[in-house]
Amino acid sequence: MLFNSLEFALFLPLAFIAFWLLFQKNTDHRNLFLIFISYIFYGWWDWRFLLLIVASSFVDFFISQRLSHEKVEKNRKLLVYGSLFFNLGILGVFKYYNFFIENFVDAFRLFGSEIQASTLNFILPVGISFYTFQTLSYTIDVYKGKLEATKDWKAFFAFVCFFPQLVAGPIERASNLLPQFYDKVKFSNKEATDGVRQILWGMFKKVVIADNCAVGVNHIFQNSADYSGGMLLLGGILFAFQIYGDFSGYSDIAIGTARLFGFKLKQNFAFPYFSRNIAEFWRRWHISLSTWFRDYLYIPLGGSRGGNSKRIQNTFIIFLVSGFWHGANWTFIFWGFLNALYFLPLMLANKNRNYLDVAAANSYLPSIRELIQISFTFFITTLAWVFFRADSISHAFAYLGSLFSGLFSFSSYQVAMQYVLENLGTYTLLSILFLLVVEWMQRRKQHGLDLSFSKEWRVGRWSLYFTVVVSILLFGSFESSDFIYFQF
Repeated sequence: MLFNSLEFALFLPLAFIAFWLLFQKNTDHRNLFLIFISYIFYGWWDWRFLLLIVASSFVDFFISQRLSHEKVEKNRKLLVYGSLFFNLGILGVFKYYNFFIENFVDAFRLFGSEIQASTLNFILPVGISFYTFQTLSYTIDVYKGKLEATKDWKAFFAFVCFFPQLVAGPIERASNLLPQFYDKVKFSNKEATDGVRQILWGMFKKVVIADNCAVGVNHIFQNSADYSGGMLLLGGILFAFQIYGDFSGYSDIAIGTARLFGFKLKQNFAFPYFSRNIAEFWRRWHISLSTWFRDYLYIPLGGSRGGNSKRIQNTFIIFLVSGFWHGANWTFIFWGFLNALYFLPLMLANKNRNYLDVAAANSYLPSIRELIQISFTFFITTLAWVFFRADSISHAFAYLGSLFSGLFSFSSYQVAMQYVLENLGTYTLLSILFLLVVEWMQRRKQHGLDLSFSKEWRVGRWSLYFTVVVSILLFGSFESSDFIYFQF
């Protein structure tokens, strides 16, 4: 079930009303209800997907129970290896099996040998990379003694399948979300109201920004051989806003929806396109995944301890694995590799922890230096996004080659502007500008419509809400297009 679908528009209010009228007081009944509606939400795509998420929930619940009683370290390691094998195994089969088989065959072909190997005709289960990482981190935390294994299977199953964040995150830690399923919840008008505002902002980013940018992105990338310079730069910029609007929009809707039911999820995006270097960007982009890899891969590998060679090695591992997590394609792996190259100079110069506060912290406008830093970071991020969007490595390099060859061609920018006016409309550019202005003003907050002004600002607030709603109704795309991260 898509957030931007008619089905969800009917599902959400019905679930909300039933939750608060019938299941608020008893936590067991409430959790069973959440499991029920979450399975309906997830099974809407294909009921067979439910078998995997139920299996993942059962395996990690059972293993964590055994871990809580097992004292022999050898047996404890075998148990946690069992969780790793199961969770990464289903990822490997459903997401990566064909990739490895195809590359194995290609490798033999390079040496003049032909081998026969069958691929699997599987549908990739929606959200599999998200909920497997969520259950896996729980088991690892129990193994390390950071978390006590829960005996409440209903709370655990609800934690795994909680529908707002089930399909595309945020990837929640059990230490934050699981205890919320033990506690009784009380309806908070303030939380619910702000949740609705966050849903509204997320919907604006998805249907107005992302889906309208997608029209231009698809055309330019599919016909990139016919263009150069400004037109290809436009395609990269449009994709940068498409993927941001799409993914951060999903996160906003997920977090806002959870708040309607009295649950608090972690912020997943912190206005990353206002970052002053690539290290700051990665602290602000897909925060739940970045911190997951930091805590469960980078630090266990040794982190920044040791000499430069060890730091470089761990940095490349973390970015390459992050790229591979996104998809079984060399384009994603190279995207991770390129970001590692961006990150490396900052790490070696010990500047990767600079800029922990927001840009222009004490003023309304950035300084010239900050503006240059933000623009440069956005530019190199956009170049990396080309590999993320391209069909192949060769396509991405050809795209960038044509882009740079005509970068200073005035005529290519005329073509780009004409294309925007004739095919995307000025409202697309104005919507992006509106997004940037609102989020710049709100860069210290949780989301774009996180407005906590005094009563004197009431007219301004409602004018902003009205503008967002009208923009969605007039310029939004309501074809129920998938969110990009559903494929991951």
